[in-house]
Amino acid sequence: MARPVIAIVGRPNVGKSTIFNRVIGDRLAIVEDKPGVTRDRIYGTGEWSGRAFSIVDTGGIEIDGEDEIMKSVRMQAELAIEEADVIIFMVDAKAGMTHADDEVAQMLFRSHKPVVVAVNKVDNFNRMDDVYEFYGLGFGTPVAISGSHGTGIGDLLDAAIEKLPEQVDEVYDEDVIRVALIGRPNVGKSSLVNALLGEERVIVSDIAGTTRDAIDTPFERDGQKYVLIDTAGMRKRGKVYETTEKYSVMRSMKAIERADVVLILINGEEGIIDQDKHIAGYAHEAGKASVFVVNKWDVVEKDEKTMQLFTEDLRDNFLFMHYAPIVYLSAKTKQRLHKLLPVVNHVSEQHALRIQTHVLNDVISDAVAINPPPTDKGKRLRINYATQVATKPPTIVIFVNDPEIMHFSYERYLENKIRAAFNFDGTPVRLFTRRKSDSD
Repeated sequence: MARPVIAIVGRPNVGKSTIFNRVIGDRLAIVEDKPGVTRDRIYGTGEWSGRAFSIVDTGGIEIDGEDEIMKSVRMQAELAIEEADVIIFMVDAKAGMTHADDEVAQMLFRSHKPVVVAVNKVDNFNRMDDVYEFYGLGFGTPVAISGSHGTGIGDLLDAAIEKLPEQVDEVYDEDVIRVALIGRPNVGKSSLVNALLGEERVIVSDIAGTTRDAIDTPFERDGQKYVLIDTAGMRKRGKVYETTEKYSVMRSMKAIERADVVLILINGEEGIIDQDKHIAGYAHEAGKASVFVVNKWDVVEKDEKTMQLFTEDLRDNFLFMHYAPIVYLSAKTKQRLHKLLPVVNHVSEQHALRIQTHVLNDVISDAVAINPPPTDKGKRLRINYATQVATKPPTIVIFVNDPEIMHFSYERYLENKIRAAFNFDGTPVRLFTRRKSDSD
């Protein structure tokens, strides 16, 4: 199910990034006491009162800013507003209500989205007069907060969560495989959708970014039901392109969340670029089954070593996704297209695979016998037992005497042994180490 989206907007230097970091518990956004330092939208996820959500931190909106960077920031803020389900409109208690706040308020009124006004920099909650003037913005009761002290954040999230829409998602049967296509613009996502469906269902053009929205398309092949979730192409951060491109990262993240299998498209003609790694990283972090699809293979000049060299290059660039199979094809000519869906079926099965506890523990015992766990300051790690606690992705908890001495390299060794025994093609495997309590 795709998470609802909360966007934080406001003029520059009102403290948006500080609040964003408080909510996601991480310093992803650059925080510096300088106006306009957040140049691009930054995305994170949060949870409050049992509701998970995505949160977007936008650059400060300067309505009259005319340089290229400010135009870009303003455009991105507008698009974040369009993507959002709820908007946190941040203002500054110390500066009071400004003309720029009024201008941003007008922009938000036009969006017809639910808005919560957050009055930041309220360091003394006995002096609420500074807050009350913001009633004048017309969005109801403002919430007083202090980003630097962390006060009022709970009240702010309560107010935002209350305005989120009810969670409704397309309900597909258990046996339907939901497939998301992601990749930077012009790698051929729409052409691949058309090739799989055998009809021109999606607008295709050579202009990067002509796919305007995420579209769900159900189809059936050889008795297996699928839903294709097509997404607008992702663009490299910080560059100014046509408006449609600015939606792409959030759209792709939403599609990834809803998918069982993610097809990461690579342009075989152009080769691998850094942006491909960022895009693949989203699928990996979300724990989805993934397949690399190298498209436009028909136009690549080839000899007997071309595919092997491309595979080696891809593996070197995506070390963190060593588990994902690679399919080479041409969506345009349909060359090797028949190889794709069997791979999708296979990784979908692996993603949902559940291992019986006794079988899993036999594999762990053998692994420990071959390579005993490390010692740390004279104390040896003792593995008591392991159990799989979830699928999609397969998630295994290993109970030990002291999680502190489980080194990441030994954890990786155990993962490799588990993969050797059970395959888990195309899916991340998540291992968690927990202390075995006396009651276990």
